[in-house]
Parts: sequence; C-alpha cells; structure tokens
Amino acid sequence: MPAAPATPIGQALGRLPTGLYIVTTLDNGRPVGFVGSFVMQVGIEPPLVSVAVGKARGPLAALRASGSFAISILDKSSESVMGRFFRKYEPGSGPFDGLALEHGPAGMPLPADALAWVECKLRGEFEGGDHVIVFGEVLAGAQRREGEPAIHLRKNGLGY
Repeated sequence: MPAAPATPIGQALGRLPTGLYIVTTLDNGRPVGFVGSFVMQVGIEPPLVSVAVGKARGPLAALRASGSFAISILDKSSESVMGRFFRKYEPGSGPFDGLALEHGPAGMPLPADALAWVECKLRGEFEGGDHVIVFGEVLAGAQRREGEPAIHLRKNGLGY
C-alpha cells in the first residue's frame, strides 16, 4: 500500500515507535508468515498480545484456520531475517526456504536467529479499518540471548 502524502497526523503517527517482528503460523503444515510491526502486549493475567494483520494479507486466513501463531522478536543481529519476507518469490518457493527454524511447543515455526519469541493461541479478533486485530494468549516463550529489540520509526504513519 503506497503511503499517503505526509500530513500533520501522518507525521505525528510516524513518531510512534514500533518493534519489528516475524509473525508465523502453519498453513496445512507449511510455515507462513509476515513482518509485523503493529504488535503489543495487552494483558498480564493471562498474558495476552495483539497483532494487527492487513486484511489483504494471505497469512490471515491461515492464522484463523490454525488457531495458533508465534511472534519472533527481532534485534539488530536478526533484522536480516526481515528482508526475506519482503521479497517476491517464484511459485513453490518462499521466505522460509533455507531459513534456520525451530518450533515452539505447539509446532509454530520460529526463525532461529530471533532475539526472543512467544507462541500464542488465538483468543479473538476485532475488525479495525484495513486491519484485523487478532488477540492471542501467550502459552510459551523464551528469550534466546541478551539484547535490545529492533525499533522502527516511519516518516509517515499513514502508510508502511
């Protein structure tokens, strides 16, 4: 989606820092995923997270069908994983080809280079404009190493 022209609202929204994440699930046993930036913790007991997924994104249907998803948190040393999810691929190939993966207890694919990860059970969703906000209860997770998560600022908060 092309960014709208920079407006005062767009400039202000662009100053909201977002993390960089790989959101993954399974589609008939095959890993699918996308780069997520609209992710946040929304509850403590039980631990809940939300992820805003563009309505046009293919993984949304797989996430709904699976009922589970994982969020891998990137840092500076793992940001290169993100580029795999922006490329165009020939039919039959994709961003998981050659990517070192681990799997969470529920079987969700996890890029092995990520700083940390959480695995979630889908608990609900909310229609939010051009996105669907999905809510997940965190059932498992781990930090793999010490480090700071990657943070992203957009020039214009009204587009990617």
